[in-house]
Amino acid sequence: MLTESEHKFIKRAIGRKKLFLILSLISIIVGLCLIAIYFWKASTQPDFDIGTHFVIVILILLSARQNLRQYKYAKILEKLISREGISIKKETPNNTLNSDR
Repeated sequence: MLTESEHKFIKRAIGRKKLFLILSLISIIVGLCLIAIYFWKASTQPDFDIGTHFVIVILILLSARQNLRQYKYAKILEKLISREGISIKKETPNNTLNSDR
């Protein structure tokens, strides 16, 4: 059984599935373009420091990988929700946290 907050989280993740795929593709394109630009600069300018720029490209490609992973998780969650018919379990509010205010 899922709580209401977990169900909302799953719905948001499923709703953002397409966004995750688009962000992943854009990050890959930007990363590959930067690789081409940096190699061109390195070949035309001997004093160009490619090391720091390479780190930026790696971070962009890692971001693309994470967005692709989130897309896959959202796709799997969507299949599980539709196949299993997961229901929401209402939790009772925890008033002990609010008593300190």
